[in-house]
Amino acid sequence: MLQTIEHEGGIRELRLARPPVNALNPALLAALRRAVEAAPGEGASALLLSGAPGMFSAGLDVPELLTLDRERFAAFWRDFYGACTALARSPIPVAAAVTGHSPAGGAVLALMCDWRVMAHGPFKIGLNEVQVGLTVPDCIQAALRRLLGSHRAERLLVAGAMLDAEQARAIGFVDELADVDHVVTHALAWLRELLALPRKAMLETRAKARADLAAMFDPAALRVEEFLEVWFEPEAQAVLHALVARLKEKK
Repeated sequence: MLQTIEHEGGIRELRLARPPVNALNPALLAALRRAVEAAPGEGASALLLSGAPGMFSAGLDVPELLTLDRERFAAFWRDFYGACTALARSPIPVAAAVTGHSPAGGAVLALMCDWRVMAHGPFKIGLNEVQVGLTVPDCIQAALRRLLGSHRAERLLVAGAMLDAEQARAIGFVDELADVDHVVTHALAWLRELLALPRKAMLETRAKARADLAAMFDPAALRVEEFLEVWFEPEAQAVLHALVARLKEKK
């Protein structure tokens, strides 16, 4: 479900490995949260978040999440927020190897990282929550505005727009493109360049530069009930159930 791969120089790769589409369910999110939080204390110098060739993550596992009652869904949301917080506040650098499609929750995880390398090809990335009846939480909207600017972020968020790899690179949603088989290699190269810098100066400067992102994910500001109201609202439930029905028809 989550593979750990140790690379030279203390770089730890956390590979999403939940076929067929790396959908984010409670078990995967809890494992990811624990792994990101534990890595600095276990001696990792940097983290690399990756997926499978052609599929980084399809986002939330909607069919499974729709079976959860309010209490269990609240626990899932705390882990999702916790994983985002751990990435945003990580004291060590984090690169995302966006190895393929990355809608919704997959894009959110990549958004929290320092650097994003995405696969060339017919792959899409974006925060398409509105298209499935959900509201993008304030902190995630703020993170996108930080990256892209207010107006561009507004247009993408309100439309629930998905971007192809070239579009994402052109506006700065991702930092670099690479062939699908070399996305991880390019992300590792970026991390190694960063780790070659004087460590104390690099880490302290990075912490200051990312302080605004860290502040957006203050655990004390977690609004569990607010997101639960969005999830269990009748319109959202109707759209989500219709989505699941369409997915079943395609099988």
